[in-house]
Amino acid sequence: MLMAHPAVLTNLLEQYETLRILHAEDGSPEVRRRMDDVAYTLCVSTGTRDIETALVAARHQLPGARTEDDSLLIA
Repeated sequence: MLMAHPAVLTNLLEQYETLRILHAEDGSPEVRRRMDDVAYTLCVSTGTRDIETALVAARHQLPGARTEDDSLLIA
């Protein structure tokens, strides 16, 4: 499987977190659409099918992540 560059994953994680906060504050359709786009990109970038798994997988792939324990990842 191809793996996304850590800088790309970091950027996507930051975007998703920012959009999640914005959506919680105002819930606009525009923010929701952008959040869905970033979630989709995270899923594709990590080879996962849902955002929660994608978030865990993306964080797991970043430098400094503890690679000894992958019990949170769903195959």
